[in-house]
Amino acid sequence: MTKAAALRARSGWRYRGNVALRTLAGTVGAYAVAALAAMLLARTLPMGRLEAVTVATMLSYLFAPAVTVWAFLARGPWVALGGVIVLSALLAGLVWTSGGFA
Repeated sequence: MTKAAALRARSGWRYRGNVALRTLAGTVGAYAVAALAAMLLARTLPMGRLEAVTVATMLSYLFAPAVTVWAFLARGPWVALGGVIVLSALLAGLVWTSGGFA
């Protein structure tokens, strides 16, 4: 592939859509996963309420960059978006079974 063909491929709507979906999964999806992980950990950690919320919030900061990196390393943009949605649904179900949303 020549340099001009590579530049044309990067300026097309497919490439821009690919980047847009991955960015959506890596930002909004990462925030949702981190928030749900914090809720789940705050409800399930075996310590006092204040300590559990503090530790859960600090641990949830590890989820956001991991989800963002995974969204850009996934095989395709729909795989990235689907993976984030499935992970969010799984965490939401675990939060729901651990006592519901408060």
